Amino acid sequence: MTQPSQLDAFRQQALDYHAEPTPGKIEIALTKPAETVTDLALAYSPGVAEPVREIAQNIDNVYKYTAKGNMVAVISNGTAILGLGNLGPMASKPVMEGKALLFKKFAGLDSIDIEVKHRTIDEFVDTVANIADTFGGINLEDIKAPDCFEIESRLIERCDVPVFHDDQHGTAIVTAAGMLNAIELQGKNLKESTIVCLGAGAAAVACMELLIKCGAQREKIYMLDRKGVIHTRRDDLNEYKQLFANNTDKRTLEDVIEGADLFLGVSGPNLLSPDALALMGDKPVVFACSNPDPEIRPETAHKVRSDLIMGTGRSDYPNQVNNVICFPFIFRGALDVRASEINDEMKLAAVEAIRKLAKEPVPEQVLKAAGVTSLEFGSQYIIPKPMDPRLLPRVARAVALAAVESGVARIELPNDYMLG
Repeated sequence: MTQPSQLDAFRQQALDYHAEPTPGKIEIALTKPAETVTDLALAYSPGVAEPVREIAQNIDNVYKYTAKGNMVAVISNGTAILGLGNLGPMASKPVMEGKALLFKKFAGLDSIDIEVKHRTIDEFVDTVANIADTFGGINLEDIKAPDCFEIESRLIERCDVPVFHDDQHGTAIVTAAGMLNAIELQGKNLKESTIVCLGAGAAAVACMELLIKCGAQREKIYMLDRKGVIHTRRDDLNEYKQLFANNTDKRTLEDVIEGADLFLGVSGPNLLSPDALALMGDKPVVFACSNPDPEIRPETAHKVRSDLIMGTGRSDYPNQVNNVICFPFIFRGALDVRASEINDEMKLAAVEAIRKLAKEPVPEQVLKAAGVTSLEFGSQYIIPKPMDPRLLPRVARAVALAAVESGVARIELPNDYMLG
């Protein structure tokens, strides 16, 4: 356990990191010279009139003459910030700047954060839809459920650029990749596996829907919210929870976890007891992804089950389920072929690319960055490390190819795209 003094020290370190020497984590950098009178004449008046005319004649020229094709907007209303809840748009700004940092660091994408203050879903959707064409893509973040489902759906319909709610789909992609590798190691089949999902918010619904697309059976999924098992005789379910209403007499976590193969926790700390874990079937897979404190700590879980494969959302344990493993590279691939959306084919392509990478030998530079001497596909390594430089070419290329093959790309993919 981290001692209070260590927590206080880390808190101050985090505050200092964000405050000094310049507040925040991002800035605007120039890509063209602006030193001479000629430079300024080209950058602004009168030279800027020429690309304006070209874009007016052919709107696709906006990709040739502006930064649109390499720009992602990270947008939130601050209603579901990390594990902190509804703290408002301004409180979400450090997180959105953090996402912008990750886009630039891992995929070379320029990104700007936008925090929206609104009274209704209509206002939020109108605001984002009206500015969407400025960007190559829209990354939605930290928006509460069930609002996030409607917001994303409506924006996908209205916007001509890809819209992606990372809390849903980024989490789902990394979770699916890790779980598929874990059950393979455990000698199980997803189609025949019983799954318990503790949590019924955006991440939970997206994870289960993507696992179904990967082969899981909806009737073998038991989802729980604060009131217990989501079942067909409940009359308090929104339309998204209703998709997972199971026709069962089971009501508690202990009821549904007995004999289960997979457990996904996207809920809160310490909600999976050792006694409940002991009820799972042989060779279980447990992803306890509540942050910063998981549903059950790995050291506790491994004492109960020696046959366990486990993942968490934390970087200080093996098998971190971390969205940065996918979202920068998904946008990289999508933007590079000017995809109109990020569809299921592209998400599944990302799952497979991430899965396969975990099975390959790990370069020395990744081991050094991870602070370990060795990594090999197995119970302690089922998901690539976020700092693995191979993620960019592998995932981006897979996503771009899927966009082309599924008909949502506007330009062809060069044959040598992301090939070393």
